[in-house]
Amino acid sequence: MQFIILAGGLGTRLLPRTLTVPKPMVPLLGKPYLSYQLDYLRRQGVQEVLLLVGHLGEQIIRYFGGGESTGIRVDYSREETLLGTGGALKRAEAKIKDDFFVIYGDSFLPIDYADFEAEFRESRAEGMIAVYRDPAGLTTVKGNVALSAQGLVIRYEKRVSSPDLICVEAGVLAFRQKVLQRILPGKVVSLENDIYQELIKEGKLAGYVTRERFFDIGTESRIRDMEAWLKNDHLKNALPH
Repeated sequence: MQFIILAGGLGTRLLPRTLTVPKPMVPLLGKPYLSYQLDYLRRQGVQEVLLLVGHLGEQIIRYFGGGESTGIRVDYSREETLLGTGGALKRAEAKIKDDFFVIYGDSFLPIDYADFEAEFRESRAEGMIAVYRDPAGLTTVKGNVALSAQGLVIRYEKRVSSPDLICVEAGVLAFRQKVLQRILPGKVVSLENDIYQELIKEGKLAGYVTRERFFDIGTESRIRDMEAWLKNDHLKNALPH
């Protein structure tokens, strides 16, 4: 499966620093966040990544180029105007040749991607999202996903709190290539608000339940959380054995 990283958002919660630095390039312990994501994928055997860039995307392209310094081939699709997460995927359609993973360019989930892919392949779902149960509130993200007994996503809601929303989306998705047919070219489309909701209604969105805590760099405090994790060398042992 292809690996696609969404790296084009505005990063408004990190203003003012994201006025001059794209969110995936925010430094953690002296290195751009995105370099950790690419290195983790390389260590799992991933050979090529497609980056969807937008806001200040030239900085990402200039820094990583073709990926020579990362050991992983890097290609790009660039938005001139922001089209949302779904619209960005549609714009890159000509470069998406297979079923694919989508990873948010501001979150990090230390999982075995081969296991995720195997579970997705075995399912009949058109899409699958990684979900994490966080009763201790480690991520400071409120629950936004409800699952059926069969592991299907039956509700995805970020605007309200509800007792059935016991899981948190963890920033890694997988889709059949045909999901792109649901997106009109040139339109602003959100995966969360539009595509997820269609798939849920049709019983075609599944959950991949992980016990691994995810990190994101959406706020300054969450950046500090991930930096603490990195300082304790947890990343060295994050690969599956």
